[in-house]
Amino acid sequence: MGIGRRIAAALARLPAVAITTLLSACAPIESLNALLVPDDGWRAEHGIAYGDGDRRKLDIYMPDPAVDKAPVVVFIYGGSWSGGKRGYYRFVGEALTSRGFVVVIPDYRVYPEVGFPVFVEDGAAAVAWVHANIARWGGDPDRVTLMGHSAGAHIAALLATDRHYLADVGLPPGAVRGFIGLAGPYAIDPSRYKSIRPIFASAESLEATQPITFIDGDEPPMLLLHGAADETVFPVNTLAFGDRMRAFGRSAEVIEYEGVGHVRIVLDMAEPFRRPGGVLDDVDRFLQANTPNR
Repeated sequence: MGIGRRIAAALARLPAVAITTLLSACAPIESLNALLVPDDGWRAEHGIAYGDGDRRKLDIYMPDPAVDKAPVVVFIYGGSWSGGKRGYYRFVGEALTSRGFVVVIPDYRVYPEVGFPVFVEDGAAAVAWVHANIARWGGDPDRVTLMGHSAGAHIAALLATDRHYLADVGLPPGAVRGFIGLAGPYAIDPSRYKSIRPIFASAESLEATQPITFIDGDEPPMLLLHGAADETVFPVNTLAFGDRMRAFGRSAEVIEYEGVGHVRIVLDMAEPFRRPGGVLDDVDRFLQANTPNR
């Protein structure tokens, strides 16, 4: 076992609170990617523009050897709508390519450069780019699933529920086959939180910022995951979101993971931390069921 793998194995034995502390800053995520991600079984193309500017580029991760017409996952990362980089989430790309999916991870503009709803509009533009172009990278544009963590889950959930965002970029109903949310703030009131209040000050109404308000029975199937120990975004967001989906007769599977916090729920997809029946297995099962081979 090489030194990188020995360090990764040691990290895997750390308690969740220690891992969360290690990954609380951006630089450790970037550094740990080199240890968490195997070198084989996947390939990537980086920095592809889907719009103007440095914050409107995306990375594509593909299985290696290549798979033709593979289901596609568009993963939108979190960062309190004010930070984050697509390069931090190489471990998500590797995790999903290991199960046969093509993965697209876009950057998007964040506060203070922009406020709500510009980052949601950027997400819509990235999805439109995927539909128009992903076949060149082996992906199937008819089998696109949205996935997000934290603020990214909020953005992806708005794309899945507030239909005007995708319609505005020319995508028809049904352009998204499903939504996977990890620890999303689907029902928060931004005005109650000083740290994010300015980001949403431009919103026309509170309801416009809340994915839960747009559920009307015409949503794609959803898998909603949350850590029971999450003290950053409380699990009640996911529970309420799932309840509203089911109240309208829509499919929404809700899973809570005991002892899992806000960062650990996404880190669980990295190879050293994967557990049988954990996040990656649940995501894979959902994707296989909702994007079957044609």
